[in-house]
Amino acid sequence: MDETDPLPPLREVIAAHSLRAKKELGQNFLLDLNLTRRIARTAGPLEGVRVIEVGPGPGGLTRSLLMEGAREVVAIERDPRALPALEEISDAYPGRLTIIEADALEIDYARLAEGPTRIVANLPYNIATPLLTGWLSQDPWPPFFESMTLMFQREVAERICAAPGDKAYGRLGVLSGWRSDARIAFNVPPQAFTPPPKVTSAVVHLKPKPVDGALPVKALEAITRAAFGQRRKMVRQSLKATGLPVPELLEAGGLNGDERAETLPIATFLEMAKVLAARRGQ
Repeated sequence: MDETDPLPPLREVIAAHSLRAKKELGQNFLLDLNLTRRIARTAGPLEGVRVIEVGPGPGGLTRSLLMEGAREVVAIERDPRALPALEEISDAYPGRLTIIEADALEIDYARLAEGPTRIVANLPYNIATPLLTGWLSQDPWPPFFESMTLMFQREVAERICAAPGDKAYGRLGVLSGWRSDARIAFNVPPQAFTPPPKVTSAVVHLKPKPVDGALPVKALEAITRAAFGQRRKMVRQSLKATGLPVPELLEAGGLNGDERAETLPIATFLEMAKVLAARRGQ
């Protein structure tokens, strides 16, 4: 798909609507449509797909998703200043953009799905991690979305995609590694944004994968919270925070107790989480 964008350059749109990015809203705008189209293409072919976008701001990525052929974009924007700019995009692409003024943390995203659905967003940095963990914690699983293509600070992206033994490996890496195949697609330098953040960013693509539907997410969260809560301690110490008999957890995970959490494979956490879930009747 290679539609021609009928709208003015984004800098003109921002000036016309006085859309100064607000730090308190975690806003950093992408103005290069070549870059936003690259993000859109990372999500894969979009023909026939409904895309959910969080934090569109002036609509650079929104425009690119529509140009790349998305059947419809559902844009969730908290900042009322951005709504007139988004309405202009809606007028230029009749029937293909739905704008929802709302707090992204309070949306029931599954209700927005209709047919093939993907999440693509330059997430506001101040809510990016809770949004991701919420989407990865969906039940039932597989979830309502086919994939997620999301912008994060590079440090967060590394945590999402970290493997056992990596310095960045922790609770987020276990959750994302359990429920998805996650990869860093490419980095985005600070100067690509207005205003430029102090850190490099990265686009992460996550595709859900089948998991054991009988294991509650809360049980895994409890195990990883305890294990990584005291990273420098051996697991025979850190797992005491679960309140369960540690020998029982160690046996389930095939551990001797002197390991540290950052070395353990995801499968080990899952086995311990099964014990915790059974004990708590989850």
